Amino acid sequence: MKPVIITKVQWLDIRSRLKQEYPMSVFLLRDRMKQKLGFTPRDHKHYDPSKGYYTEQVHLDFYSENKKTMFLMKFSEVLNDVR
Repeated sequence: MKPVIITKVQWLDIRSRLKQEYPMSVFLLRDRMKQKLGFTPRDHKHYDPSKGYYTEQVHLDFYSENKKTMFLMKFSEVLNDVR
């Protein structure tokens, strides 16, 4: 399953919203995050040859297609926000 690739700013916004809904233990333990949210985040640096520098990205590795779909629907306004 392909990861959802977002910017660091988008991830900080999404994570702050999720922290209002879930206890801190979900974010401290990767297994709990995988179980409750259906994904785990992974920091990634992507080299863009057209720009000539690296950009920081966050890859969200999903383990459930259903949870991925719900995530995309719930945070569509953040994901579609072009900065």
